[in-house]
This record gives sequence, structure tokens and C-alpha cells, in this order.
Amino acid sequence: MKHAYVFPGQGSQFPGMGKNLYDTNEKAKELFERANEILGFRISDIMFSGTEEDLKQTKVTQPAVFLHAVIAFLCTEHGQPDMVAGHSLGEFSALVANGTLSFEEALKLVAIRANAMQKACELQPSTMAAILALDDAKVEEICAAVTAETGEVVVAANYNCPGQLVISGTVKGVEIACERMKAAGAKRALVLPVGGAFHSPLMAPAKEELKAAIETATFNTPSCPVYQNVVAKAVTNPAEIKQNLIDQLTGAVRWTQSVQAMVADGAGEFTEAGPGKVLQGLVQKIHKDAVVNGIENK
Repeated sequence: MKHAYVFPGQGSQFPGMGKNLYDTNEKAKELFERANEILGFRISDIMFSGTEEDLKQTKVTQPAVFLHAVIAFLCTEHGQPDMVAGHSLGEFSALVANGTLSFEEALKLVAIRANAMQKACELQPSTMAAILALDDAKVEEICAAVTAETGEVVVAANYNCPGQLVISGTVKGVEIACERMKAAGAKRALVLPVGGAFHSPLMAPAKEELKAAIETATFNTPSCPVYQNVVAKAVTNPAEIKQNLIDQLTGAVRWTQSVQAMVADGAGEFTEAGPGKVLQGLVQKIHKDAVVNGIENK
């Protein structure tokens, strides 16, 4: 049975995150202080003592979740991963875990990604919505129809688990799509409290900025495969990993398909590193026989 390590994305942050690691582990403390230097502000202070509102700023949220996940992985005792994956932002954490990116290089890219996404969000009012208990194909069909008929952007963005798909697009496009989803039999179509249309064509300006940074970064040959969001299959070629990471900003997070591919390739145990237990729950919904656990998720 193979052991997969998975890493969460934006939304799993909470006040006090990482403080226990900082207080009890000298290596973790050094990494947090190194991160403060790289970012140019004391993100550790915001993580340990800030409010939920403080942690919601994109320039803080993404590096904070990345740091908690990566430092939890690097500073605790565990076995070596046979494969890794990350949900959206978590893909950068996964690439540190399998040696593709150094801690420093990945953190710099995460900071650039966060700021670029924030700027893209400010260019056009946009949002996301969770669609529950409707077939993926029906969700995709409705999104395509709304876009074709209205010119409003709306796409399937996050395939989280069977029966849970998040759509992304302009505010008007998402609102129209939600009404149609409910009429088609969705149990819920819930607009999410996010400030942008992540994983949609509206992130194109951010994609260009991130692309420039990724293309100059050093990507090493990984120690084990990463199952990347946009292709939902094992990848080990550094050039392919780069391109998939760039495409991820405007492409869908195929989490359901990624976990299914990992299971098909022998994964039976999944360990989530970082804040929260979201991915553990999703993995169990995708593969009920999976063994799931977490590292420093409190």
C-alpha cells in the first residue's frame, strides 16, 4: 500500500496556526523566521496572533497556509511519500515535499501568486459558488450554456469530491448559473464569500505574472510523482510540472480525479499536512476505504 501526502489550499487558515510548531520545534522556528525575511513582513505574528479578518487578506492567506503545511511536513517525523498532491495553492507545498522546489523558491512564488491573484480580483467583480448534489456533466453543461447565451464567464473550477463542484466566474454569470443549477435539481447552489473567480479565465492577468516568475525558477527532478490539479495524473518531468503549475491559475482543480488516479496507482493511506482536515474529508468521500490522518492540523 502506497502512502500519499496531500496539502490544503486557501480557506483552511485559522488564528494561531503554526504557533505550536514555532514554540516546540527549533527547525520550525528557523523556517518561520526565514519566511519573515523573505516576505519582508512578520507573517508569523499574523498567523499566531492575528484575527480571522487579518488572515483573509490574500497576500497573507496563501503564504500562511503554505508555511503551515510545509513546515509541518519538514519538521515532524513521518515516512517518505510515495506520491504527493496539493489542492490549488497546496500544489506548491507538495512540490517542496517531493524536492521539486526549495522552501525559499516556493515561498517566493507563492507570494508572487498571491499578489497577482489579488490584482486580478480587483480588475473585475467576480466570485465562486459551491454546487451540491448535481452531476459534474450537468454543471459543466449549464456553465457552458450560460457563457454562450449571456457572454458572462462561468466555468467549473474545483472538482472537490463526488457531488461537490465549485463554479467560478463573473458575479452575474455565477448568479444566473446558480439559479439554473437549482432548477436542474442541485441540493444547494451557494455563493461563497470569496473576492475573485479563482481557476477561471478571469485569472489570466495573474497567470502571465506567475508564468514569468515560474519560468526563471529552479525546478528539480522530484523524488516521487506529483498528481497535478490540471491533469489529474502523475507527473515527474520538471518542464511539465512548470507548465501545469502555470495553467492551474486559469484551469480547474481536478481533485476528485487526482485522488482517484492516486488510488488507481496504489495509494491506500493519505496524510494531510497543514491546517484543518478538509482534504481528509474529501479523500474519504472519494475513496471510502482510504486510511486518512493529518500532521499539525489543529
